[in-house]
Amino acid sequence: MAYSDFTLPQVLQTFHLTAQTTLKLFVQVPDAPVSPTLRDSLDKYATLALLINTEKARSEWLIAPILGEVWQRCGGQISLYSGIDFNVDPEDGLSGRCDFLFSRGPQLPYVTAPAVCIVEGKNESIAGGLAQCAAEMVAAQRFNQREGNGIDTIHGVVTTGDNWKFLRLHGSVLAIDLHEYLLGQVDRILGILLHIVGPLPQPGTAA
Repeated sequence: MAYSDFTLPQVLQTFHLTAQTTLKLFVQVPDAPVSPTLRDSLDKYATLALLINTEKARSEWLIAPILGEVWQRCGGQISLYSGIDFNVDPEDGLSGRCDFLFSRGPQLPYVTAPAVCIVEGKNESIAGGLAQCAAEMVAAQRFNQREGNGIDTIHGVVTTGDNWKFLRLHGSVLAIDLHEYLLGQVDRILGILLHIVGPLPQPGTAA
């Protein structure tokens, strides 16, 4: 069994989690100004990504540029991994590949703790990615526990590139935000991601 094999009820039952739905997990988090570089990239390629309409196209032209801006604006305080194997507990099904993973600390060729955010890219179905993302979040939580860094809260994102839904795992409680953010709210999405990986850089540091 791997991350992609789970259903959401299986994740909850297997790992003894309680699911909560809530409206706007990050209501107090401010928006972040979008750099001209990111704005120009999305303006140029969003239509292309949606016309091709594959996970790879959406990942390359919509998701990666936004995550790349988060990485750049944090100035070496975080690391970002794309398409990386994250095999934490294969015997429990916590193995497989993460689309994107953020960790605090300098960029290295391998994942270092603490892992703080999992981003799962999907073609069209947000609901279809919730179970896989939740399983990856459980793995990140265990990964941190083994490293003894004291970080028990993991955030997750399921996105089609033009829709973004956020999750939070704290202890055994999986909170799923009822709200979905649209690509037109990229300043909101960026602000939330910067808050998650923190600390939030000053607006003047955007490239």
